Amino acid sequence: MRLLFEMDLRDYADCTHSFVRHSARSIIIRGGRAAMIHSLKYGYYKFPGGGIEQGEKPVDAMIRETREEAGLIVIPETVREYGYVHRIQKSTGDPTEIFVQDNFYFLCDAQDAVVSQELDDYESKESFSLEFIDPYTAIRKNRNLSGSPYHPVMMEREAKVLEMLIAENRFR
Repeated sequence: MRLLFEMDLRDYADCTHSFVRHSARSIIIRGGRAAMIHSLKYGYYKFPGGGIEQGEKPVDAMIRETREEAGLIVIPETVREYGYVHRIQKSTGDPTEIFVQDNFYFLCDAQDAVVSQELDDYESKESFSLEFIDPYTAIRKNRNLSGSPYHPVMMEREAKVLEMLIAENRFR
C-alpha cells in the first residue's frame, strides 16, 4: 500500500518506549459527499474506522469498524487500497512514550441500507453520527476546531486525505 504522507511531530527525543496502534478507515463517496463520522460533542469529522485488533487484517478491521461506527455495510468486492498515513509523536497520555500509528485507508462502496450503530462508551459519549458531508465543509470544520481533547494532528490527517481525494477528482 502506498504512503500518502507522514505526520511526524519529532517531539519524542526523550521518550523511552513506544506504543503502536494501527487503524483502518473506509472512504465511501456518494453524490459528491464523503461518509464521515461526526462527533456531535466536539464537532470534528473522521472517516469511519478504528483500531486493528491482534491478528486482524486491515481490510477486515475496516469493514468491522465501518459497520460498528457508521452502520454502513461495506461491499467486500468493492474494496480497493487507497494508501496509508504514518503518524508518530509523543503520546498525550505518557510523556515517556512514542505513539506510532499507520492509518490504512480503503476506497469502497456500502449497501444503501444503514443498520444500527454499535458504539463503545467513548463513541456514545461523543454522539458519533454518520453524515455524508461535502469534503470542503469537513476540512474547514476540522481545521477550525476548538475545545477538542484530541491532538490536532488527527483532524489534520483527515483534512489532508480529503484534500488528496479532491485533487484526484474523486468527488464527482
